[in-house]
Amino acid sequence: MQKRLTVILAAAAALAAALPGAAAAMAQPVPHIELTKMMGRWYEVARLPNMTQRGCNAGTSDWVRNGDGFSVVQACHRGSPDGPLSEWKARARVADPVSNAKFKMSFFGGLVSQEYWVLDQRSDEGWLILATHDGKYLWLMSQKPVLPVAIRNEAVARIKQLGFDIGRLEFPLPARG
Repeated sequence: MQKRLTVILAAAAALAAALPGAAAAMAQPVPHIELTKMMGRWYEVARLPNMTQRGCNAGTSDWVRNGDGFSVVQACHRGSPDGPLSEWKARARVADPVSNAKFKMSFFGGLVSQEYWVLDQRSDEGWLILATHDGKYLWLMSQKPVLPVAIRNEAVARIKQLGFDIGRLEFPLPARG
C-alpha cells in the first residue's frame, strides 16, 4: 500500500512539474494589502504571454477608487512604445475583504470576469506581482516606468520562488522618457 501511494505521489509531482503554471497555481495572495496602495498608475515591467497583450509595449494600469471598488483602465501601445494606443476598461471589486488581496475584475460591461490575486507587494520598492487565481497569467507591475535592475532582478527572483517559469516572462518595452 505504501509503495502504491509513493508511486501515485511521484506521478502527481511529475505531472504538476510538466504543466505550465501548475505549481504557480498553488501560490497564495499576500495576507493583507492597503487598498490605497492599489490606486494610481502602475507600469507593466513583465508578464506571462497572453493573447490580449500580444505586441503590447509601454503598458499601464490606472486604478481609481469608485464607490465600493475601482475603475481600471489598462492601456498599451501596439508594436512599439510609440505605436497605436489600445485601451481596455474594467471594474474591480475586492473579492476578499479580509486580505484585500483578491480582486474580481469584469471587462466589456461584465461579459468577461476574472479573479486576480496580489501575490506579493513591496510598497517600499514600488512593485507588486499580480496573477490570475489559477496561475495562468501574471504581471510584474511598478509604480515607476522602469524598475532599477537590482530591484527588477529581486522581483523576478520572487516570481520564480512563487513557482512561475521565469523563462516564459516577456519584458515589454517601457514608455519612453
